[in-house]
Amino acid sequence: MIELQKPLILASNSPRRKQLLQEAGFAFTIEVLPTDESYPPDLPAEAVAGHISREKAEQFRGIRPGSLVLTADTVVIADHHILGKPTNASDAFRMIGMLSGRSHKVVTAVSLLSDSGIETVSDVAEVYFRDLEDWEINHYIKEYKPFDKAGSYGIQEWIGMVGIEKIEGSFYTIMGLPVQVVYQLLKPHFR
Repeated sequence: MIELQKPLILASNSPRRKQLLQEAGFAFTIEVLPTDESYPPDLPAEAVAGHISREKAEQFRGIRPGSLVLTADTVVIADHHILGKPTNASDAFRMIGMLSGRSHKVVTAVSLLSDSGIETVSDVAEVYFRDLEDWEINHYIKEYKPFDKAGSYGIQEWIGMVGIEKIEGSFYTIMGLPVQVVYQLLKPHFR
């Protein structure tokens, strides 16, 4: 276990972020505060994850002094448009269909709140899907129910295994927590 000078709070309910932070060797607790995840309409799509991650960290300012609070947000961007979490199966089918046979960007931003302020870093990866057949998309949606995932897919699940031809950037950024970025943010706080 990597020892930190102060207690670490992961401000996320994501089971994937929890798993990755544990596997990276950090001890932490989980606490989530409600956050308005809206953003200015003129904000560039690539800046949205950073804006929301920082807002999540702001919710903890003054609430947990002496702790380190880690927040994150992930957006999937196709044609300069953000693909959020699907509302139902047909919305998931529409989104995955938009990603089929082409590339898209995934931006994950992480913020670290410490007694000295908030530091936010964004990481970008490019994902290339092969042409997916309708039955493959339907099978994935039915079996994996990707309704809690930006862009309607998880790279670590079946659709990622069989449908993604290549990625440029970090696998963990696409999964929702760029561990290499988190490690560098936390490094100054090691014991």
